[in-house]
Amino acid sequence: MASDLFSLEGRVALVTGGSRGIGKMIAKGFVDQGAKVYISSRKGADCDETAAELGEACISMPQDISTVEGVKSLAARIQEAEPKLDILVNNAGAAWGADFDEFPEAGWDKVMDLNLKSPFFLTQALHGALKAAASDDRPSKVINIASIDGIALNPLETYSYHASKSALIYLTRRMAARLVRDRIVVTAIAPGPFASQMNRAARDHGDEVAKRVPLGRIGHDEDMAAAAIYLASRAGDYVVGATIPVDGGVALASLPREAISG
Repeated sequence: MASDLFSLEGRVALVTGGSRGIGKMIAKGFVDQGAKVYISSRKGADCDETAAELGEACISMPQDISTVEGVKSLAARIQEAEPKLDILVNNAGAAWGADFDEFPEAGWDKVMDLNLKSPFFLTQALHGALKAAASDDRPSKVINIASIDGIALNPLETYSYHASKSALIYLTRRMAARLVRDRIVVTAIAPGPFASQMNRAARDHGDEVAKRVPLGRIGHDEDMAAAAIYLASRAGDYVVGATIPVDGGVALASLPREAISG
C-alpha cells in the first residue's frame, strides 16, 4: 500500500465558507496534508484571520457567492492565481427556520441559492481548471458539503435547508455521472452535530446533543478533516457520487423514537 495514500502534497484546493466551522476544519486538514488551500467567505476579515492562523499555505480570497455573479468572480480570481485546481470543496451555506405558516420567500431563496445553486455554478465555472488538473492516475475532486438533514428529518422547521441539502445529495450523483468522464470525481459529505457557527445546539449545548448521538459525542474537528482528506486524496479516488454521513450514527444508526422511549 502506498505510504502517501492520504497525502495532498502539491495539490491546490479551494474551500468555500472556509473561514470558520466545517470549512475551516477541512481547510486545516488539507494544509496539514501538504495542500495549498484558498479559502473564501463573505466576510473578508474572518477570511484573512483564518488564513493567517493556518499559515502561508492558506490564502484568503474573500467573496460573496450567493449570486451567480459572485460565483463567476471567485472562479475568475482563482484561475488568475492558479493554472489548475485539484480540489473544490463546496461548503458555503446558510440555514433558515420559521413556522410553516410564516416561512418567508426570502428564507427559501437565500438558502436554496447558496446551498444548491452556488455549488452547481461554481463547479461549472471551474470545470476547465479542474479538468486541467485531472488525469487517469490522479483525478480532480469536487466535494459537496451536504447535511444529515438531507438524509433524515430533524424536528426543526427548516424547510428550505432540508430541501436544499437533500437536493444537493442527488445533484452530487448527477454531477458525478457527467464529470467522471473528465476524470473529475464528485462526492459529498453529510455532517451531523459539529460545534460550528451554523449548528448552535452542538456549539452551545454539546453535552446535551451528545446524548442523542449513538456514538455518544459530537464531532471533533479531526473527524471532519479526516473524511474530507480521504475523499480528496488518492485514498478516495474510486469513490464516485457517494455521500458519506459523518455524524456518529445519527442519520443511519439511530433507533426509532418509539423504540427508544418504549
